[in-house]
Amino acid sequence: MPFLLYFSLIWLSISHTHTLSFVRSKPGKSRIIGGKVAFAGQFPYMAAIYKHTNNGNFFCGGALVSNQWILTAGSCVNGAQLFTIYLGTTNLKDVDNPNSLKLATDEYVLRPDYNPNTFENDVGLIKLRLPITFTVYIRPFNYLPTFDLLPGTPGVVAMGWGQTSDDDSSLVDELRFVYLTPLSNDECKLVYGNQIKDEMVCAAGNNDEGFCLGDSGTPLIRIRQGPTATHVGIASFLSKNGCESTDPSGYTRTLEYADWIRNVTGVDK
Repeated sequence: MPFLLYFSLIWLSISHTHTLSFVRSKPGKSRIIGGKVAFAGQFPYMAAIYKHTNNGNFFCGGALVSNQWILTAGSCVNGAQLFTIYLGTTNLKDVDNPNSLKLATDEYVLRPDYNPNTFENDVGLIKLRLPITFTVYIRPFNYLPTFDLLPGTPGVVAMGWGQTSDDDSSLVDELRFVYLTPLSNDECKLVYGNQIKDEMVCAAGNNDEGFCLGDSGTPLIRIRQGPTATHVGIASFLSKNGCESTDPSGYTRTLEYADWIRNVTGVDK
């Protein structure tokens, strides 16, 4: 029987999402989970997103598309009343550093066919109130993809501030990253069955490497020719077995929505 999928959103309220009580954990392992700490300016397109709703506050990640748009998961914008966004920082406890930028906005565009039950079309865009100025520490990713992400593609990196174990429900202070290997959808279906659609892609690392709760919306980036970054996936879902299982992480395949992103944002990349 295929394992169920679930959100990787993290709830920043007094209690944590009760889903964790049903997750099987394995002590002694780590996941982004399994990554390294990023240095300042290494991933200048990364956005830390606090989503405020009637039901509480949630944390997500995202990636700067342009001077006024951030690409994230549909689950990270659905039902939002307000966003508090930090750009230019790698440390959530050092968001007042001179290289960072704090912004607030309530404008977003949710992919119209987003399905919160099946994680299909899990794409959202956040619009900043005013265009921002780029710096060494704040800069968009270079490209949207123009061809498919093939299994085994090298140089693919995931990043985020999410949990680093199933037993600790807190975010990490410092941005972490890990290199992953994209899988074929046939391989991914061996774990998740027919829940996996063509618009999704799975990625796996060594042992239990991948993303965890709090990493929803973070980008899967293909690094080429030095720092050139192509956005190839949006962190979307995890296995019910927990972050520390060896089950692959689930992403929305950016290529399938590249034209929609260009049309909404007006970018040419």
